[in-house]
Amino acid sequence: MIIQKSREEIELMRESALVVSKTLGMLAKEVKPGVTTSKLDKLAEEYIRAQGAIPGFLGLYDCPSTLLCSTNEAVVHGLPTDVPLKEGDIVSIDCGAIKNEFYGDHAYTFEIGEVASETRKLLQVTKDSLYIGIRELKVGNRVGDVGFAIQNHCESHGYGVVRELVGHGLGKKMHEDPEMPNYGKRGRGKKFVEGMVVAIEPMINMGTHRVKQLKDGWTIVTLDGKPSAHFEHDVAIVDGKPEILSTFAYIYEALGITSDEENQFRQKALVL
Repeated sequence: MIIQKSREEIELMRESALVVSKTLGMLAKEVKPGVTTSKLDKLAEEYIRAQGAIPGFLGLYDCPSTLLCSTNEAVVHGLPTDVPLKEGDIVSIDCGAIKNEFYGDHAYTFEIGEVASETRKLLQVTKDSLYIGIRELKVGNRVGDVGFAIQNHCESHGYGVVRELVGHGLGKKMHEDPEMPNYGKRGRGKKFVEGMVVAIEPMINMGTHRVKQLKDGWTIVTLDGKPSAHFEHDVAIVDGKPEILSTFAYIYEALGITSDEENQFRQKALVL
């Protein structure tokens, strides 16, 4: 059952999402060759708690960490390690936080130094597909409309769209209805309604869409060992249209990137 949120609840969820956004922005300054994802995890937990929130992943489903850090061929759910990141790596950092009893949950794939041009293209196409999918999140459309839009864009570039892992509804629980696959057919699935909030998160592989789980019981990797990218936003339906609650603006500020990609999904300007 889709749990519709009031305008007041959506604003509380925006606060939760921005805790994560600010955390990822802080981490953007730290993600560099030589740093370990274990160190990033410790920094994130301290920062989230300093914002008056609590880590959303830590302890959830027995998760042992604040962050899930997935490097190179790891798709999602990578556990932090003491292995230093190196030049040319990519790392998807997925972060959750609870504030006002609501979850924020989103992710960004970072480049470590100079990465290969084909890897950079994978990241760009995946991030583009996130916004292409978000455009379809409006009253009257269905789950399959978002999935189709993401799948069509990514497969047109020859990439694999992961089937086993999906986006989801978001609220006082990390995972609510509906599931939000990154593939599908137009006009299929649950219908979108006013006040729903979802996490849309394309997980796109450079090669095959097939994946496997490692023996740690968490990390999901591509079956062919090729890189994977993951970007995620929290999005509400407000006045029938998509409204992004999270933002990559803090990341872009840290990295010196100029972007207006989120403006089309905001009813009012974001003040950093």
